[in-house]
Amino acid sequence: MKHIVINIGRQFGCGGLEVARVLGQKLGIPVYDNELITKAAQDSGFSAALFKESDETRTSFSFRNWFGGNSANDYTSQGGLFKIQSEAIKSIAEQGSAIIVGRCADYILRENKNTLNVFLTASEESRIERISRREGISKEKAEEMLEKKDKERADYYNYYTFGNWGVASTYDLCLDSSKIGIEGTADFIIDFARRANLL
Repeated sequence: MKHIVINIGRQFGCGGLEVARVLGQKLGIPVYDNELITKAAQDSGFSAALFKESDETRTSFSFRNWFGGNSANDYTSQGGLFKIQSEAIKSIAEQGSAIIVGRCADYILRENKNTLNVFLTASEESRIERISRREGISKEKAEEMLEKKDKERADYYNYYTFGNWGVASTYDLCLDSSKIGIEGTADFIIDFARRANLL
């Protein structure tokens, strides 16, 4: 199989990570989601919890909370954390085929020719149902969470890429996972990649 990196952007609750995992199983290549946070932390020497808290959100962080400092200068810009994570993504892409979920990977790897950039969506009803079931919360709470998470992801992506999260022209392929299910969506992505001569 050719060296390929599949970057998956996704609306919250559309099953993006599930699709990525099915893709990984079918293609026999690793999937990076939370693992990417851990790798960025290991490479930088900082706590993985610091990256986890900032994951795909734009907020301010203080090293004081993690290392007990109290200087006014002990703050790191989120740009610094983004840069560390970007280097981790580039390193993963150089090492071999991979599936990377979120984290602006399509933008970070924009110079790579062996990438397929996918954006997944789903009907609001199916997303609310999935979130409600997965989190064990009411549909009303699931809808609130959906709106909050989508806004955070859009703000994060638009800030760091100067692009537009979820806009079709940004990606090679956009799919509604509620139309053909998780496995069907994974199969469609594989077929598209083959037709595009990426596999």
